Amino acid sequence: MYIIAEAGLNHNGSLELAKQMVEAAAAAGADAVKFQKRTVEILAIGSVLDARDDRFPNFGATYRQIREHIEFDFNAYVTIREKCQECGIDFLCTAFDIPAVTFLEQLGVDRYKLASHSLSNLPLLHHLAELGKPVILSTGMAEWDEIDRAVEIFFTKRTPLSLLHCVSIYPTPPEECNLAMIHRLKERYGVPVGYSGHEIGTLATLAAAAMGASIIERHFTMDRTLPGFDHKISLEPAELTAMVRDLRTIETMRGTGSKKVSEREKITRDKYHVSMVSARPLAKGSILTETDVTYRNPGTGIPPKEANRYLGRELTRDVPEDVLIEPDMVRAA
Repeated sequence: MYIIAEAGLNHNGSLELAKQMVEAAAAAGADAVKFQKRTVEILAIGSVLDARDDRFPNFGATYRQIREHIEFDFNAYVTIREKCQECGIDFLCTAFDIPAVTFLEQLGVDRYKLASHSLSNLPLLHHLAELGKPVILSTGMAEWDEIDRAVEIFFTKRTPLSLLHCVSIYPTPPEECNLAMIHRLKERYGVPVGYSGHEIGTLATLAAAAMGASIIERHFTMDRTLPGFDHKISLEPAELTAMVRDLRTIETMRGTGSKKVSEREKITRDKYHVSMVSARPLAKGSILTETDVTYRNPGTGIPPKEANRYLGRELTRDVPEDVLIEPDMVRAA
């Protein structure tokens, strides 16, 4: 299971806070820490960018100013990537537009993450597919035909693709989680499928892991009371650590799907399964019949499924009542 700690925008434009988040993600045991890169001037039309926005006064007075405040420049991302290398955690970054992809290519990344709303951005999908680097694509807010089209773009170029089931409601209530989509996406596309969660707490994420998600992505923050877009739906470091621990345990619990009796399970099997037992004293030379036997613990003797190999054959010696019938008590065929 690949666990992505989504720093996202929760660094609030502070490089020092971003470095602390890298350290926290690594300490929690996540495989990757993920940031986001947007080209603000092409994010939206001018009237949207320049609209008054009073949500985060410390960041700016318009949507453009807020977005510009929380975007890092190239040198900041070099520092963040180096911090990831120092901490032994993968650096990931969501690319929101083609110039952001160019930015990240110059930075040097091994794979890309795409947000749900980019699933319908066909020029961006085609551009990334041409690069051939692995892509993780979230599927929130999408219809089946839109997912089909996006997947086909990457399949056509043989670009490695993973999908994340995602519900773009912040926070996502339990009745909207729709975790059955994990299996549906696997079945429909045959690619690795994970879960990007926006719920409060970790129950849905843990359930997603139990249902087969191979990638987990969750937002985290150093402090849920900080101003900003995603802090309130994010896990704090201790919660992230607990979630990663529980996910690793679930991964162990999921096993391989192969059905066999383990050595440790065999101890219980031998104790409680039933074996062929003499129902009364049996004389040497007599023919063993169904009325001569019963089945009782322990399970170390002849199991019922092998009874026909011994019934109807001659006993090689006297057999007392209420003992396990051993193979050598019956003449070989």
